[in-house]
Amino acid sequence: MNTPSRLGALAAAGLCLSLGLVPAASSQAPPPNFPKELKLTTTMTRRATGPFEVKLTPQDDKAAGPVPGRMLLDKQFHGDLEAVSKGQMLAATTAVEGSAGYVAIEQVSGTLGGRRGTFVLQHSGIMNRGTPQLTITVVPDSGTDQLAGLTGKMDIQIAGGKHSYVFEYSLPEPQ
Repeated sequence: MNTPSRLGALAAAGLCLSLGLVPAASSQAPPPNFPKELKLTTTMTRRATGPFEVKLTPQDDKAAGPVPGRMLLDKQFHGDLEAVSKGQMLAATTAVEGSAGYVAIEQVSGTLGGRRGTFVLQHSGIMNRGTPQLTITVVPDSGTDQLAGLTGKMDIQIAGGKHSYVFEYSLPEPQ
């Protein structure tokens, strides 16, 4: 028979599991039908923040018009992500003030949360009459060395001409 305290404990445990507050222990044995080539790992979502500097170097003749423009990216990240990145951007403007779009790929090399390696970020940005929409995502399986298995999304904030990032990411625990 389930007592009220036992039901409360079961409900609390179920809520913790559904919210991901209790990571699966990697020392538990996998189920009997679990493929042997796969490993159980514990991942935790983390948040990295800090400022960064960016240098954009145009690669096209401005006389060619607004579509498309190509630029080289050179960034220096500080804070929880101590890294440099190199990348390329394609951008297009329109005849309507405040409307534009860009895509970019950059390879980031450095230390994230004390773990060293590289990974690739993919950008997709739209400006619709002054209203921005930006998605920056880690390219799947692009993490190397201690950053292998990295997933996540980055937001960029610009205030007073200064750039900063907020990076929500997951990374398997070291084996």
